[in-house]
Amino acid sequence: MKVSREEVLHIARLARVGLSEAEITRLSEQLSNLLEHFQVLQQVDTTDVPPTAQSVALESVMRDDVVEASLPPGDILANAPRRDGDCFRVRAVLE
Repeated sequence: MKVSREEVLHIARLARVGLSEAEITRLSEQLSNLLEHFQVLQQVDTTDVPPTAQSVALESVMRDDVVEASLPPGDILANAPRRDGDCFRVRAVLE
């Protein structure tokens, strides 16, 4: 399927892209070749292939949450620049 110069210009206008004459010619050829590849793919028999949203099975890479004992407050606050009892002391962000 041949993509015309006008179709390339229409696509460029939709994308808000300015093209030179050399780019229009090159893109016309490239888009034509791309559409030819899709025409070949349309000839593949997919009647027995179930539709899918993912080509690769999804699997979670997150580990399960495990309840563990907490660290003692003294260990947690050991490197705190400022502390107030067993809490971190920070500057006020909002008035």
